[in-house]
Amino acid sequence: MRVGFGYDVHRLVEDRKLVLGGVEIPFEKGLLGHSDADVLLHAISDAVLGAIAEGDIGKLFPDTDQKWKGANSIDLFRYVIDLAKQKGFEVNNIDSTIVCQRPKLASHIPKMVENIAAAAQIPAVRVNVKATTTEGLGFTGTGEGIAAYGVVTVRER
Repeated sequence: MRVGFGYDVHRLVEDRKLVLGGVEIPFEKGLLGHSDADVLLHAISDAVLGAIAEGDIGKLFPDTDQKWKGANSIDLFRYVIDLAKQKGFEVNNIDSTIVCQRPKLASHIPKMVENIAAAAQIPAVRVNVKATTTEGLGFTGTGEGIAAYGVVTVRER
């Protein structure tokens, strides 16, 4: 068994969609990034890559490559899962946390879990998504951005 950890952050800006865990969240701002900037999937993807010793998503999907401009992060995550399988690993479980003051995310979490589990090809009972605020402190508390953490265990197949 191996463990991987991931972290990502993106700035909130106007005129962008807010996508978290593959779910479009109604909100007046979205996350700025080369892809759809889904911080949750980016953090989880980095955790998988860490567990299989394959670097990070910046290495696999550089923002200097126009091929990835506007990419759907669910597709990027599927690519990471396929890479893990090619290396002889499968995801055992995923635990993650989204950090933002607004919007409130509780009603969207079940769909995020469903999306992540389907892409990882594991039962939804092995995926956990949490959301928390920072009580108004820091860049997430002031609404400048959203951060996410992910921890993943993988096992050899």
